[in-house]
Amino acid sequence: MAFTGDNFKGKPMTSTVQHSSNGFVDKQPVFNHKEAIGEETAHQAAERGRAATDKYGKSLVHFDAAAEARLRLKIDLYIVPTVAILYLFCFIDRANIGNARLAGFEKDLGLKGYDYNMVLSVFYVSYIIFEIPSNMACKWIGPGWFIPALSLGFGICSICTAFVNTKESASGVRFLLGVFEAGMLPGIAYYMSRWYRRSELTFRLSLYIVMAPLAGAFGGLLASGILKLPNFGGLRAWRMIFAIEGIITCGLSLISFFTLTDRPETARWLSQDEKDLAIARVKSERVGATEVLDKIDVPKLLRGIFSPITLSTAFIFLLDNITVQGVAFFAPTIVRTIYPRDSVVSQQLHTVPPYVVGSFFTVLFPYLSWKFDRRNIFFITCAPFMMVGYVMFLASMNPQVRYGATFIIASGAFAFGALCNAQVAANVVSDTARSSAIGTTVMFGHIGGLISTWSFLPGDAPNYPIGNGLNLATSTTLFILAILILLWMIADNKRRAKRDVDAELDGLSQKQIENLDWRHPAFKWRP
Repeated sequence: MAFTGDNFKGKPMTSTVQHSSNGFVDKQPVFNHKEAIGEETAHQAAERGRAATDKYGKSLVHFDAAAEARLRLKIDLYIVPTVAILYLFCFIDRANIGNARLAGFEKDLGLKGYDYNMVLSVFYVSYIIFEIPSNMACKWIGPGWFIPALSLGFGICSICTAFVNTKESASGVRFLLGVFEAGMLPGIAYYMSRWYRRSELTFRLSLYIVMAPLAGAFGGLLASGILKLPNFGGLRAWRMIFAIEGIITCGLSLISFFTLTDRPETARWLSQDEKDLAIARVKSERVGATEVLDKIDVPKLLRGIFSPITLSTAFIFLLDNITVQGVAFFAPTIVRTIYPRDSVVSQQLHTVPPYVVGSFFTVLFPYLSWKFDRRNIFFITCAPFMMVGYVMFLASMNPQVRYGATFIIASGAFAFGALCNAQVAANVVSDTARSSAIGTTVMFGHIGGLISTWSFLPGDAPNYPIGNGLNLATSTTLFILAILILLWMIADNKRRAKRDVDAELDGLSQKQIENLDWRHPAFKWRP
């Protein structure tokens, strides 16, 4: 393992190397960890008590690119599929109420006026309340156990929805669904930040967040297929949708208890050298940090919540989620207004193609973000897609034009989930701050989801000028705000470059330095 720097003065050193079989490369003298730490294991040396950057934020550890690529692929294959499948059914279980609406949900429960919107809203009340606490619990318990437990909980809630008969019972189950789903999006984002570098994280987040638009496509196909069944255990019509999809979720969650690895240190499928490499490469981007997984600490928690980039990005996610959640809940209804004479199954199938196109861009923009190690510029790139789509909705009554607009809106809206969470993760230092920053961002996003439930009101049908006008306004505001944030980050980095790092850190303990987080004088914003 290659370490250099002041924190290793007086330690045994070996000769200079260019390549190492364990993935660490350094043109400087190489620290011989076996001689220096005695009985301490290699992963403990990598994970605890030693910084992987100097006080100016420069990495003390250099890596073999080929070894990193092999490790990254291995992590991709073991981690991404499990969380992606869980999130797919998380979103299906949340949004299938839109498909159930077409199949008689409102009529059977006697919902009138704004009752449907009220049932949707209850979900977001619990979702917002439990967002940050749930992410703190995820860190405390460990995502390898917590995420499967959440999945099992909302799968059971989906099954229970199949047996509701009143607005009140439906609202109660939706409230519990929000409690369990609150930790999924931020929990998975936080979990993946334990494994990936800053530049790599956005694309990996997109590989599970793309399941949101795919859930719209797959959910529509699945609902169409379920509705062709005569019954399921005595359940009929929309009740079969909730029951069957909930049972699938429960089965997948039970499997994930055995397949989801909590952190690199406990990964049985990694060798010790690979564990060392996985831990050290993440820590090499965290100025002043001596631990990858620190204990929950109030100052760091507050640093994550009140970072200017966290708050501004969270507001961007709020604005975007008004569109994303609105599309999820109301796409079937909008399609029905465009194709009123089609059968219910045909209307369900018409919701699929826009989601497929949106899924492509949900992965494309984060992939480009990974290659350029930039996120904010893609906020600015995606927003015009949404603006153009809602202008088309407002300007034309032609069904084909309006249907085409749904493709354009989906192309821009869904990428923000990965981009926003990766942005806040990249702009804090500690694990605790990262957990609270992601939780805050997703909490704001679901305030946008709550707003979306009141965007498309019954009295606004069939053309929904209020809902479409609101979404045009939010996407325009998002576009302007993203430009301002980028300009501010560039300007503040120039100011930070003039700070005297030595003078500002003089006299501070290691604990005080770590608690500075993004206030560390050597920290730079990463747009």
